[in-house]
Amino acid sequence: MAKTNTAELGFEKQIWKAADLLRGNMDASEYKSVVLGLIFLKYISDSFEAKHQALINEGEGFEEDKDEYSYEHIFFVPKEARWSVIAEAAHTPEIGTVIDNAMRLIEKENPRLKGILPKNFARPELDKRRLGDVVDLFTNVQMKEHGDSKDILGRTYEYCLSKFAEAEGKLAGEFFTPSCIVRTLVEVLQPYSGRVYDPACGSGGMFVQSAKFIERHHGNINNISVFGQDSNPTTWKMAQMNLAIRGIEPDLGKFNADTFFDDQHPTLKADYILANPPFNLSDWGANKLQDDVRWKYGIPPAGNANFAWLQHMIHHLSPKGRIGMVLANGSLSSQTGGEGTIRENIIKADLIEGIIALPSQLFYTTGIPVSLWFLNRAKKQTNKILFVDARNMGSMITRKLRELSEEDIMKIAGTFDAFNSGTLENEKGYCAVVSIEDVAKQDYILTPGRYVGIAETEDDGEPFQEKMERLTSELSDLFAQSHDLEEEIRKQLSNIGFTIK
Repeated sequence: MAKTNTAELGFEKQIWKAADLLRGNMDASEYKSVVLGLIFLKYISDSFEAKHQALINEGEGFEEDKDEYSYEHIFFVPKEARWSVIAEAAHTPEIGTVIDNAMRLIEKENPRLKGILPKNFARPELDKRRLGDVVDLFTNVQMKEHGDSKDILGRTYEYCLSKFAEAEGKLAGEFFTPSCIVRTLVEVLQPYSGRVYDPACGSGGMFVQSAKFIERHHGNINNISVFGQDSNPTTWKMAQMNLAIRGIEPDLGKFNADTFFDDQHPTLKADYILANPPFNLSDWGANKLQDDVRWKYGIPPAGNANFAWLQHMIHHLSPKGRIGMVLANGSLSSQTGGEGTIRENIIKADLIEGIIALPSQLFYTTGIPVSLWFLNRAKKQTNKILFVDARNMGSMITRKLRELSEEDIMKIAGTFDAFNSGTLENEKGYCAVVSIEDVAKQDYILTPGRYVGIAETEDDGEPFQEKMERLTSELSDLFAQSHDLEEEIRKQLSNIGFTIK
């Protein structure tokens, strides 16, 4: 896939490099809000300035009329908060205070942003000289010449999120799911229209990728309604900013809240649910929710919330709704704490459409193997489950991190399309369509490897006897080489006065 404006500009990398200079002695989690807040402030300013200039050109005198902006879902920026004021103060000791004031003024003029924007730029530990340099970077790069600034800033926000996730390690699981995993969920579910829900939404990546999917297929982003929730206040604010940059107006609840104990959307029935809830969450409060209406298929164990998350999502599913979620692989086969019974009941209800086993090292946060679960209240292939073993897919992009390619993602999505249309043929080592009766014979265990088998290896045409003679001859040569090397090592050690006994 061709890289677009931002990648060609290298703008995200410039911003990240500047962010790294800004950090000083602060942890990534602390300066994350500084960098992401500046990106958001520049986005608001760019959007406002473009509309402001258009209204000036019209000559009707409406350039300071808030209604002209809110009508087009553009945030109104008062004079004292505009980027020109911030740019002018970039290299003064007051730059942090100027930015904090701008954030407060913007929140005051735009109720949707109340309490969301960061206002911590004036703190002493934030190097004001470096902060001014970052402001200069935003000011001096003429993004308008390179394409849509909203797209560029959106990509920059997303890029910086991924870099912060890499820097923060395990803590990043609270706000970031690698985009290739989200893309896979979205390409399989294909959320063209309807209500999209994520009960553990982090920074909003599921919604961003859903919007991108619609754009790629020339649909209308206004055909989806976005609902989400997150318990972490910082993450919840990041999601609001991330989605605003993308032009998405979400309902993420009135505030951050625990999904199990304070469901912000109690009556919602969603058409698409996409989620990457915390893996194997313990001490989630099960003892206080024993009689909860959501536990239709069994009471989840206190030591692991995997099946609590899954049943919460099923509870919120519309009659035609579909779920795509990430779960730790233990949920495929665990029998402890009643999990086996819950899984069996969900399978018997014919809700599970497909399971994908993912390769390792896809996450910044954990090395444990995970799988993707797809559920559907209106399955086209009833009493059947698609199993996909994608453990050999992807490639290492760093020493620690693997990524699924565009080709990998589209292959998986195409496999689900063929399954739903009834044209899929089983492929050993990769995919298999299995009846619920056959899954029952495997004690309702959903590990794809059990069903797809091992890929057949091509016969190279060399007769067995000849192959063994060749291999043993090669092995004999290697043994001879090893003896020669051993003698050389002994000789060299002897020359410096050492002997191997």
